[in-house]
Amino acid sequence: MQTVPTAADPLSKPAPLVSRVGAIDVLRGLTMVLMIFVNDLWSLTDIPAWLEHVERGVDGIGLADVVFPAFLFIVGLSLPFAIQARRAKGDNNGQLVGHVLSRTVGLLTMGVFLVNGESINEAATGMPRLMWNVLACVCFILIWNLYPKTMPAWLRTTLKGLGITVLVAMAFVYRGEGEPVSRFATHWWGILGLIGWSYLAAALVTVFAHDRLVVLVIAWVAFAVLSMADQAHLLPAAVSFIPSAISGGTLAGLSMGGVVVGTLFQHYRRLGDNRQMTLVFVAISLILIGCSVLTRPYWGLSKLGATPAWLFLCSAFTILAFMVIYWLVDVYGKKNWFSLIKPAGTDTLLCYLMPYFAYALTTALSVHLPARLLTGGIGLLQSVLFALLCVWVAGRLSKLGIRLKL
Repeated sequence: MQTVPTAADPLSKPAPLVSRVGAIDVLRGLTMVLMIFVNDLWSLTDIPAWLEHVERGVDGIGLADVVFPAFLFIVGLSLPFAIQARRAKGDNNGQLVGHVLSRTVGLLTMGVFLVNGESINEAATGMPRLMWNVLACVCFILIWNLYPKTMPAWLRTTLKGLGITVLVAMAFVYRGEGEPVSRFATHWWGILGLIGWSYLAAALVTVFAHDRLVVLVIAWVAFAVLSMADQAHLLPAAVSFIPSAISGGTLAGLSMGGVVVGTLFQHYRRLGDNRQMTLVFVAISLILIGCSVLTRPYWGLSKLGATPAWLFLCSAFTILAFMVIYWLVDVYGKKNWFSLIKPAGTDTLLCYLMPYFAYALTTALSVHLPARLLTGGIGLLQSVLFALLCVWVAGRLSKLGIRLKL
């Protein structure tokens, strides 16, 4: 088996197609740390506006507005490797589609339960929001935990069944805000749900494209065109039954862009030409930035508006970040620089759930930080440490046998 190029000659030595690329794990981990960090900014005061989400209708983005699209892009970036690995194990198209649908259902389920917690009527439901979130997360772990093979089958089935039963009961007793009181609903699907729909679209295209780059590029262009058509209100009412994460083009386009880049990455890794790959990806990024500049005057640059300019610009940012990390991690072997956040790249979903437990625990224990620790630079440092703590706890739980696998 060939080895990854060494630092002595990174531009010419051929590299293998490995099932797991260190740069993807690191990029995913950094993105998850940033996601936890920006999601904690609500607790701070007197912090730079450019760190936060830009309000709907405002032309512009902050740091918080580039994290979610980066994650969607990384979902697509991983797909060519994941699908090739399953094909190598003998999976056919039918089995691959079944796996994709199973993962999609898992993400949609998690997203919907968590998004309902945002508008829960605590009195009518009979439980506070924080308890709802914790109970839902515990059920997610019971259902999708990667149990050890030594565990008796009956016990695994019982734990999964318990998780499903509790979720069904929660959906039944749920009452939301408003008059009249609303019931359990999909709402906007939540972050995980949007990831699920985007993953579904990109994964199905990838399965049936069979590594044909032309097909993948056409699919990405189609989603980009859908994004512009949606913003121009040109989509017919007949497509309204399709979730907006797909029909709107933008979110699915982010994941599809990741698939294209991942497939190109595999091609250049086979050739062992890091220099050419870097030049191509930089050129693609510049073209995407140009597309963002060209489309911004028409529909603005907005995360909440899911505009084409946001799609193009965030795709470019993520490609450039991936290239920098690839050179550091896979070419020059500096993966140990990122060992602190390793669990965020390998146990990402578990990391995402950690803040729900943390917020509930601090509330239950009546833990309140002094105002000076929630203000300005000190507050930002506190949020960074909070994100790293969530990653550390997830890593410890993983070593104890709690690992989510959809």
